[in-house]
Amino acid sequence: MPAQPSPRIGVFDSGIGGLSVARALRLQMPGAAISYLADARHTPWGDRPVAWVRQRCLQLASWLIDDGADLVVLACNTGTTQAIAALRTRWPGTPFVGVEPGIKPAVTASRIGRVAVMATTGTLRSARLQQLVQAHAGSVTVLQLPCPGLADAIEAAGASPAALEAQLDRVAEAVRALQADTVVLGCTHYPLVAPALQQRLGEGVVLIDTADAVARQAASLLGASACRTQAAGHLRFASTGNPSALQQAAQRWLQADASVLALALPDPA
Repeated sequence: MPAQPSPRIGVFDSGIGGLSVARALRLQMPGAAISYLADARHTPWGDRPVAWVRQRCLQLASWLIDDGADLVVLACNTGTTQAIAALRTRWPGTPFVGVEPGIKPAVTASRIGRVAVMATTGTLRSARLQQLVQAHAGSVTVLQLPCPGLADAIEAAGASPAALEAQLDRVAEAVRALQADTVVLGCTHYPLVAPALQQRLGEGVVLIDTADAVARQAASLLGASACRTQAAGHLRFASTGNPSALQQAAQRWLQADASVLALALPDPA
């Protein structure tokens, strides 16, 4: 029987944050070909209007599907809460996987019943987050921790490491003030700096990242368990902004050396 072709996965985010999800996909399905698209021209999306985010997600998904993606991962919490329903309506034959704040695992992990959700403004104000809290929080107190500027600082970590360090110090101080023992990393940028944040908070605070769950869901939809034994699949990168920024981020966070396609897309109306 001939070997099944490796699946092709499209991943997109407002910037480099989705690299944390691409990393998990790579571990789950080493043989998959992954195309990663960063909307660096407009990062971050957290404060953008809902209609704008939805239209931009449709544009980016369209490019990945035209490029041959068998499945698309919307590796952005803000984009998922505001646009994934529109993507599934537009392409009913294409499987889409989104990312959501891990409220359920955080509630299970908390020993003292206090959970902090680190996220952008767009995610924190979304109806989907409130639905997740209502469905899973029970008697656990779920506290919002807006992190303005943190995603930007992670994007610029190579050029301005001091700014990122200052942002992480501020977040750690805020977590301590909230007296939370469990923290939801509610933006795909945040897992990239989880080790540095964990060092500041200590081992008594649990950080919840859903990237592994996203990768397992993608593998399940693709039926791609055989990819675990195949040679490493091809990684391809594209950006609507400065290609060198994504290239440096891929080297920093994925240890991946690859050229980046500069992609020109019209801005949403």
